[in-house]
Amino acid sequence: MLTRFKSLFGALDLTVGSPFTSLFKFSIPLLIGNIAQMLYTAVDAVIVHLYMGDLGDRAIAALTSSMTIYNMFIVLFIAIGSGVTIMVSQYFGARDYDNLGLSVGNAITLIAIVSVAITAAAAPVTPALLRLVQTPGDIFEMSRIFLMTLLLGSIGNGFYNILSSILRGVGEAMFPLLVLLGTVILNVILAIWFVGGRGMGVGGSALATVIAQFVSSIVCVIKILSMKELVNLKFRMLRLRRRIVGQLVKLGVPIGISMAIMFASSVFVQALANTMGSYVSTAIGGTLRIDGFAVLPSQTFSMSASTFTGQNIGAGRMDRVKQGSRTVFIMCVVFTAVMVCCMALFGRDLLRLFINDPSLIDLGMDFLYIMIPAYFAMAVNQTFSGVMRGAGDAMGPMWISMSIYVFLRVPLAYLFKSITVSAEYPSGNPRALFSSLMVCILIGAIVTIIYYRIGRWKNKAIVGVLHVEDR
Repeated sequence: MLTRFKSLFGALDLTVGSPFTSLFKFSIPLLIGNIAQMLYTAVDAVIVHLYMGDLGDRAIAALTSSMTIYNMFIVLFIAIGSGVTIMVSQYFGARDYDNLGLSVGNAITLIAIVSVAITAAAAPVTPALLRLVQTPGDIFEMSRIFLMTLLLGSIGNGFYNILSSILRGVGEAMFPLLVLLGTVILNVILAIWFVGGRGMGVGGSALATVIAQFVSSIVCVIKILSMKELVNLKFRMLRLRRRIVGQLVKLGVPIGISMAIMFASSVFVQALANTMGSYVSTAIGGTLRIDGFAVLPSQTFSMSASTFTGQNIGAGRMDRVKQGSRTVFIMCVVFTAVMVCCMALFGRDLLRLFINDPSLIDLGMDFLYIMIPAYFAMAVNQTFSGVMRGAGDAMGPMWISMSIYVFLRVPLAYLFKSITVSAEYPSGNPRALFSSLMVCILIGAIVTIIYYRIGRWKNKAIVGVLHVEDR
């Protein structure tokens, strides 16, 4: 029993054994971790709302306004983290531990530089950014305090992102999960103490998050330093190398751009929704909290596909890449179906946690039903994009994402809104916004399959020539 328990921890070689067993063992901790991360964000908001009395509603608005901006900074961490995951997984598969160590060292140095830059810019840019997004005056000060605290403490978030990405690259999923669960518990305890016990308001909530993330990054550093057989980190590896940095930029920046594009398109569509009135915005806000759980399988298995593909590309096992692609796609579809069924059965009850008006709950359920085909299309899009990124092709998925979310989603949203104007809906039917998004995701899935079948991604590996030819 103890041996089995120990086998859950440490690097997982995804180049051997059953693809299903390996992917299942690696993916489930990631899925649980993603769920925990969503719950911890929700609980944070509940604590602020609960302990700030009459200011609770405005505090929630301040958190929402601030996080929209903060997410744009997090894109930098995601970009570097995604790039190093691909590099580490390929070098791990190729058993090239020298380049693996250089990749880890250079990524750590880059994230330190980015974190320091964000911290230095926090004070001067925070008020300007809040004015740029037209933050209301009654929540401006709370938003400023919350956002500035997060930015000043961004080094913890940055290092946790990069270090957990490194661990995922070598197939270690269980340790980051336990660290994340510990972070959630610590954050909740500190938030209750700072906000409820010491009356520190939204600043206390942000400080609790910063401390919890900093602790998690220290734990991950200790874990990586203990993995000397894989990552024998030395000071010389921290010195930036043009080749390594170039690879990180080539792999990570397209992924970061894809994330930034999605955030930006959401801002445009949200502005469009705001023209339909607060009634619609409230329904959309409640719906998106549930929608986030429906897309979790796609996000999780995309990460699994990248690591599995990266390791097997590095080992020259294109035959296993094909097997793993099919396996991870089927797993993603199955878990998506489970989430969709739960949403259909319990969606109305879940919406009541955020919405009181029965008519708004009905509208929210309409939104969710419209999106059901999109959730399955997203499984296609995310899974095969993850495979291609793991192989070293980050540009293809980026161009697909840009085409869908910039050149298609925003124009379609305006078109669908305009053609649904009626006496009942003088600003357009709000269901049109979700219908346009659903159509875009379906088209994106079709384009992704076509690009995947063309197969250019097979020749984008950063390691040497494959040992096993594609058959």
